Amino acid sequence: MAWTIDAAHSEITFTVRHMMISNVRGRFEEFSGSVDLAENDLTTLKAEIAINTGTISTRDEKRDAHLRSGDFFASDTYPVATFRTTSVEKGGESRLKVHGDLAIRDITRPVTLDVEVSGPVRSPWGSTSIGFSGHTTIDRTEWNLVWNQALETGGILVGDDVKLNIELELIKQ
Repeated sequence: MAWTIDAAHSEITFTVRHMMISNVRGRFEEFSGSVDLAENDLTTLKAEIAINTGTISTRDEKRDAHLRSGDFFASDTYPVATFRTTSVEKGGESRLKVHGDLAIRDITRPVTLDVEVSGPVRSPWGSTSIGFSGHTTIDRTEWNLVWNQALETGGILVGDDVKLNIELELIKQ
């Protein structure tokens, strides 16, 4: 059964360490995708999400421009990052392990999202919705996002581990 992403109630965000002392948060303002799912068997989940890398936002335009540059996403050359499910397994009550391929730039690697499922529920307008809250941590250097700068006091400017969070509210078609 096909489901549509409710963009007003969905987001893709990330967190990464800055100068080894704080966390910087960001988001991708534009993404789209297709989701197929049988309500009675969540392990049938098939999803393909396309993320517009040029819409990255960390609330600092200078940093965002750097993230869109060849040092990171190379958004002019690689405007879309994708996630495609490969398999899904139960991870407990209302929980899933969603395995998939994450493609950033010209590199595709497997990742696993820990997902909490909410719903399905019937809305006041008669539609059926379901929520997925997924997260994982990736090493950005595995996707050739390797730019960094050494700090005078030791350490590095940008952490290698990036926490990804995907919040999707889906509407049954």
